[in-house]
Amino acid sequence: MKKSFLMLAIAALALASCSQDEPVSVNHGRQIDFRPVMGTLSRATETTNANLSDITVTALLGDQTLFKNVVFTKDAGFYTSTPAYYWPGDDSQLDFYAYSPSQPGGTIAIDSNNKTLTDFSPAAEISDQVDFISSYATGKKSVNEASGVELTFDHRLAQIEIQGKTNNDAYTFKVMGVRIGEPVSKASFDFSTDAWTLSTASTDRSIYETTYNDTITLGAEPVTLMATVAESGASDNAMLIPQELTAWDPTADASNTAKGAYLAVKLQIKTAETGAQVYPFPSDANCIWAAVPISNKWEAGKKYVYTLDFTHGAGYVDPHDPQPGTPILGGPIKFTVDVTGWENQSIDEDMTTYNGEE
Repeated sequence: MKKSFLMLAIAALALASCSQDEPVSVNHGRQIDFRPVMGTLSRATETTNANLSDITVTALLGDQTLFKNVVFTKDAGFYTSTPAYYWPGDDSQLDFYAYSPSQPGGTIAIDSNNKTLTDFSPAAEISDQVDFISSYATGKKSVNEASGVELTFDHRLAQIEIQGKTNNDAYTFKVMGVRIGEPVSKASFDFSTDAWTLSTASTDRSIYETTYNDTITLGAEPVTLMATVAESGASDNAMLIPQELTAWDPTADASNTAKGAYLAVKLQIKTAETGAQVYPFPSDANCIWAAVPISNKWEAGKKYVYTLDFTHGAGYVDPHDPQPGTPILGGPIKFTVDVTGWENQSIDEDMTTYNGEE
C-alpha cells in the first residue's frame, strides 16, 4: 500500500473561544504548520504534491472542537487557511483529522463523539470518481511548533483498471467502453479505525461505466481500456469501495438477480479476413457489452489491473442485454474427417475395331 506524507502550513488566526469557562492559553509565536512531504496520490489519474490543491482538517482539543472542516490551500509549498490557528500556549495536545477531497460524497461528522463519513457512494460515471484519502495525527507546541506535524495520508478506496489483449488472428476485437457491474456502492468510513462498513441493502449496488467514441483495437500486448484524461493522457481508472466480491453466475443466474460482480467491455467482433460481424449477434448493431464474472477481494490502497484475454473466448452476453449469459464465442470451429477407402470399380471395354457397321 502506498502511503502519502503531507505537512501543511496553517497561517495566522487566533483559536476559537473555548466552550468551557476556563480560557485556552494561546501561543502567539509560530503558527501551527505542516511540512509538505508527500508521495504519489491517486485519483483515477495520478496526483502528486505538485497538483494536490487543498485538504480539509478538523482539530480536537480534548472533548472540544478547536476548528472544524477547515480547508487548507496550497501556498508556496505549504497549505494555509484563512484565518490561521496557533498552538495552545499551555502545550495541550491537539488531535488532527485530515482528508481530501473536501466533498468526497456522503456526510462527514468529526467531533469528540463521532468521526465518520456516512453514506459514501462513488460517482456513477468512472471518469467522475476521485480518490479519497485521510490521515490522523497528534501534535503540541513543544514538539511540533518548529518542525510541524507530519500527516500520513492513506488511500481509502481501491483503484481498478481494465486492460485487454488477444493473440487470436482470426478475429478483430474492437472496444469502446468498460463496465464494472454490481459492487456494493454505499458504505460508511470510520476515521478512528480506518474501516469501512458496507451497506447490506440490495439496492445499494451499482453499475459503473465509461464509454468513448474512438474504438480500441486489441492486439497481442495488453492495452488499457479505460478512458483517457485529456490533460495528462493517463488512464482514468475507477475508484471504488473496498469489499469482498461475489461473482455473477452466468449459467444459473443469467439475468443476475443475485447482483453478482462482473466486468464488461463494449465490444465488436469481426472476422479478420472478410470483416463478417459475429458479435453483436444482430449484424446491424455496432457494439454491445460482453461480460466476465469476478470474485476477488478489493483492499483499500491497492490498485487492481484486470487483463481480459480474448485469445480463446469473449465471455458472456451482459446480464442487462438481450440473451444474457449466452457465450459470445463457443468452442473453436473444428471438423471430424473420415476418408473412405478406395473401392475398385470394374469396367469392361470391347476392343473390337469399329468400322461403322453393326
